[in-house]
Amino acid sequence: MSTSAESEVPERDSRLLPDGPRPRVADAAVVLVGPMGAGKTSIGKRVARALGVGFTDTDALVVREHGPIPDLFRAHGEEHFRTIERAAVQRALAAGGVVSLGGGSVLDPRTRADLRAHRVAFLTVTPQVIAHRIAGGARPLLRGGDPVKEWARIFAERRPLYEEVADAVFDTSRGPLSDVVDSIATWAQSAVPRGASA
Repeated sequence: MSTSAESEVPERDSRLLPDGPRPRVADAAVVLVGPMGAGKTSIGKRVARALGVGFTDTDALVVREHGPIPDLFRAHGEEHFRTIERAAVQRALAAGGVVSLGGGSVLDPRTRADLRAHRVAFLTVTPQVIAHRIAGGARPLLRGGDPVKEWARIFAERRPLYEEVADAVFDTSRGPLSDVVDSIATWAQSAVPRGASA
């Protein structure tokens, strides 16, 4: 598992930011939400580098402190995992920078409320593209049966919640990854959280 949860600040990408003071991205985190396999972690790392801020993956936080997520599901059940996940989300949002949330984080109404203070990007992906992204994985909610069909069912259930918290939507299904990264980084520089006061 990567050490993406650590809050190191990488060099900024000069293509996206002008010379001068770095924007205070930590004042409101840039949060990536979306279904399993949408690319939240890989894209989040690159967006953080482009903005010159730290990156936190809440799943990585959970794994670092509690062990593999499939093992947590097997030993303690989903409810226990969601409690641990909620604590990781709170810490990640407080740290600022760019945050990648686990796909089910938005199930918690407290997290949805917290996200109003942050810039939230909803990453989408089509079922046609998802098959190769989740192949061979150990995602506990996709065990048994047809994993793509199960992924589609879970996404359909959660999509209204992603849309509820999102300030912008980005499709990761096609095109160079760098284009998605550039689009999110550019958006983040001027985005204002929906919960921000006028």
